[in-house]
Amino acid sequence: MKRFTKNIVSASVAAVMMGGAAAAQAADSVNVAFFLEWATPNQIAKVDKAYDDAMGVNVNWTNFSTGVQMTEAMLAGDIDIAYSQGLAPFITATQQGAPIKMVSVAVIYEANDCFVKNDLGISSSNASELEGKTVAVPLNTMADFAFRKYMQALNINTSTMKIVDQAPADGAVSLADGSVDMACIFGGDSAKKAGEVGTPIMSSQQKRDAGIGSFDVVSVTEKFATENPGLLRTFLEVTHEANANWTASASQLKKVASDAGMDVSTTKNQMAGFIFPTAAEQKEQFFGPKGVAVSAAESLGLVFKKPGAWNVDQKISKVITGEYLD
Repeated sequence: MKRFTKNIVSASVAAVMMGGAAAAQAADSVNVAFFLEWATPNQIAKVDKAYDDAMGVNVNWTNFSTGVQMTEAMLAGDIDIAYSQGLAPFITATQQGAPIKMVSVAVIYEANDCFVKNDLGISSSNASELEGKTVAVPLNTMADFAFRKYMQALNINTSTMKIVDQAPADGAVSLADGSVDMACIFGGDSAKKAGEVGTPIMSSQQKRDAGIGSFDVVSVTEKFATENPGLLRTFLEVTHEANANWTASASQLKKVASDAGMDVSTTKNQMAGFIFPTAAEQKEQFFGPKGVAVSAAESLGLVFKKPGAWNVDQKISKVITGEYLD
């Protein structure tokens, strides 16, 4: 995976500042990043040119392999909006001063699992027995975020636990050899190995009932948001309309599958585990000082939220905002 350097970030920040000095004018085209093999209802609006029609401009879509690559393209001025960028690469970018912001939630999906060693006999029904135990967690990742949310939902005092910072592969090994009592994992192979000796502390249904999941974001460059707030709002409106019109019909699945580069069966199975929140749900649950977006950012180590940081709430509002959902 590529990593962008401080020099690139510094140059991009300077470019944005210089651009701000010129008179802002509405864009005559909009460049959007997206993922192949990541099926979402808005691909129908993409294929049908609904975005172009509603926004009154040409909307150009470019697929990327990673969220980090999306950030690099935004910093280079090649992309205005990144659809379904991972939260972790977004946070990493803002940590390094990238002039981008989160303006919406693209999709919610099942959170990473925390596996409890089977011979302990601990499940969600007697989860209090986890207090005092040792847990392997890859800190500042979505697995870390999931761990904090599970413990909160189960009323577990994490200060009583010994938390060991381990990558998923190492956590799976530690769980198998008994070095830890629970391991929070991401990645197919590591999760498979952890599942051979442990059981997730919360089932898929329990996660849904507790409102715990991972999510991708819609991010945008500061320059584009400042100069084209109307276009940005319309882009989000078209997206939410596509989500609202999704019924998973055969014709819809076929169209999305074709655009996502997958077969219909794979697309149907993937989307069955996706949730696309409405604008109202996003404003209520994700945005604001106590919203899920901010708490997730904190778990991922967003520097703006370090204790004692100056004007913390104002800094957060500059990179995580629901204002364009109105």
